[in-house]
Amino acid sequence: MKDVVIVGGGIAGLAAGWRLRHWDTLLLESEGRVGGRIRSERRGPYWLNWGGHVYAGGNSATSWLLDSTGVDSVPVPGSLAGLSMNGRLLLKGRVETYPLRIPMATSARVGMVRAGAKVAVHVARYARIVQRRKGETAAQHQQRIYDFMNDRSFQDFIGELPEDAEALFKPTVTRSSADMDQLAAGAGVGYFSLVWNIGGGLSQSIVGGPSTLTESIAAALSDRVRLGAVVDEVVQKKDSVVVRYRQDGVAQEVEARYVVLATPATVSHRIAVDLDKDVREALSKIVYGPYVSAAFLSDETGRQVWDDAYGIATPKRSFNIALNMSNVVHGYERERRPGSSLMVFSPGSLARELLEHDDEEIRRIYLDDLDQVLPGFPAHVVEAEVQRWPTGAPYCFPGRGRLQPTLTRRSGRVLLAGDYLGTLYTETAIQTGLSAAQEARSLLATERQTTVRHGLTPVPAAS
Repeated sequence: MKDVVIVGGGIAGLAAGWRLRHWDTLLLESEGRVGGRIRSERRGPYWLNWGGHVYAGGNSATSWLLDSTGVDSVPVPGSLAGLSMNGRLLLKGRVETYPLRIPMATSARVGMVRAGAKVAVHVARYARIVQRRKGETAAQHQQRIYDFMNDRSFQDFIGELPEDAEALFKPTVTRSSADMDQLAAGAGVGYFSLVWNIGGGLSQSIVGGPSTLTESIAAALSDRVRLGAVVDEVVQKKDSVVVRYRQDGVAQEVEARYVVLATPATVSHRIAVDLDKDVREALSKIVYGPYVSAAFLSDETGRQVWDDAYGIATPKRSFNIALNMSNVVHGYERERRPGSSLMVFSPGSLARELLEHDDEEIRRIYLDDLDQVLPGFPAHVVEAEVQRWPTGAPYCFPGRGRLQPTLTRRSGRVLLAGDYLGTLYTETAIQTGLSAAQEARSLLATERQTTVRHGLTPVPAAS
């Protein structure tokens, strides 16, 4: 019998596996690689990227995991936020001033200024909400964030806007893979808080690409990771949990004292058949939005206008942001190396439109728009690959806060982990994976002490 079986090899499951690496564990991943929605591939000094790109620093779970695994990260240099719209590219200056410098009709500018002022007032409120309070737990802090303006959508909050004004809001609000009428008002305000306070949150880049972290953990866990293992059912018994799965077409099962279920809520709801009824119901209500991303490698030899920019918002395009993955390389080198690596990202309704096309057509659409944003870039593209994420990311919808107490209540031997349990994406995934692992360690230690105290044959110690 294993100490813990971890279901899911995304960053939440890998974080749990890392914290439990001195125990008898097994990690089951349905795909042929680990990492989930974190995916990058090295190309010389650069890397192609299709998923998570910047990470939390400071006193964060992500920072702890990077330090613990010995994976290096650096602050993203240059401009983290640019804007390309109506024929103008802005890469410098305060982000709040960008909308005032974009060509647009007077009516659109007035509507944008009014809406922006309204958002700014609530961003100030949000800043007070997210401050940690003395003596409160992480769960209490997260609940307060969920409850902030969670009674209506961002669209209801902001009201109807002229076309250009609405277009300016979309790249920030839809970064979650939800459209403005789907996302809770408080979550939308939170995204503006993040963008307007550049450097205060997600501002670290993993050296060599994000998959350096996931692959390093998988390598350390070695043969404890089983790829292509599709879990069909997780069933709790009195003193253990049985996990039934298929690998290479062969039905198998493994028993463990505890299970860390680090799969998307949709999968957890389906396979964890005997979770408490209200927990399963809460899992079924989590909503995911789609996104499509693509990575491009280019071979230009001279300095480019985008070298110092990391993120460029692109309203009214097929993608809502272009991300310069090579900025992390160019920003720290003395002499500009040839080439660049860019990523584009299309969430929500943009993704739904693109998913109707094949990859070749998506590449064509993307390159046509990239030529408008960064003239001349497509002529230098030597590699391009599209990644489809039909179940892209969970988002905070109106009423989401009411589910949180149920989802975070521990019951039985199945411990939940994943980015759907909070509002900070990768940071939430890592934090919940580490927390589930720590809970399992504590419970295992207690069981062993109880066994010894009663004079029974002790469970073998962890290696």
